[in-house]
Amino acid sequence: MRILVTNDDGIHAPGLLAAERIARTLSDDVWVVAPETDQSGVSHSLSLNDPLRLREVGEQRYAVRGTPTDCVIMAVKHIMAGEGPNLVISGVNRGQNVAEDVGYSGTIAGAMEGTILGIPSVALSQAYGPESRHTVPYETAEAHAPGVIRTILEEGLRPGSLININFPNRSPDQVRGIQVTAQGRRDQEILTIDPRHDGRGNPYYWIAFVRNRHRIENGTDLWALSEGYVSVTPLEINMTDEPTMTRLAAVFAGDRAPGS
Repeated sequence: MRILVTNDDGIHAPGLLAAERIARTLSDDVWVVAPETDQSGVSHSLSLNDPLRLREVGEQRYAVRGTPTDCVIMAVKHIMAGEGPNLVISGVNRGQNVAEDVGYSGTIAGAMEGTILGIPSVALSQAYGPESRHTVPYETAEAHAPGVIRTILEEGLRPGSLININFPNRSPDQVRGIQVTAQGRRDQEILTIDPRHDGRGNPYYWIAFVRNRHRIENGTDLWALSEGYVSVTPLEINMTDEPTMTRLAAVFAGDRAPGS
């Protein structure tokens, strides 16, 4: 099996080394193609107006001045052209990617692009807390990811589907098990704007998050991590809202009056 490893935290991120070690438990043929710099929060963006710069940093190891999506495309269409990967591993992200994070995450976008290109793909993220901010427990992801990935590959992935895997902020031996979950939803009051002033008195702003308690639904990725489980969430590339599509189709076909 040939494995492509990418991420959004950049080529020098500790989580990328963790992902590479995870990949090497599954195969000896591992390629790393990751962003030159931190690309957290870029989602599924492409570099269309800037050239992609490619730098070889080691054997089967490359840095791309671009986004995680750029990296996967560059790997499959250029670096590994002719014999592409059989699996894409994106991560291990520094911090969880659950609930609304899915829409912002460059880590998940790397797996999305692999899926679009027809390659089984997984996104890996390691949760941490205030006490482990500077000592993110990547060893938890390293201990549990290989078995989870093997099981997923043995079961098979449906075309257009990828797997978002999050590891709890616990040591490996404290993980309670694995839960297959739905994407959760947070209270959006956590999102705020933090206004500040620079040394010259000019205003600037940070997008910030405030800690607050919010209701967590059982069976979601948020719930699994809070309870100490590995969260395994299947995601789809096709974002069509089929119930609304059916309802609107009836409206526009004239089968019933709007609002009825």
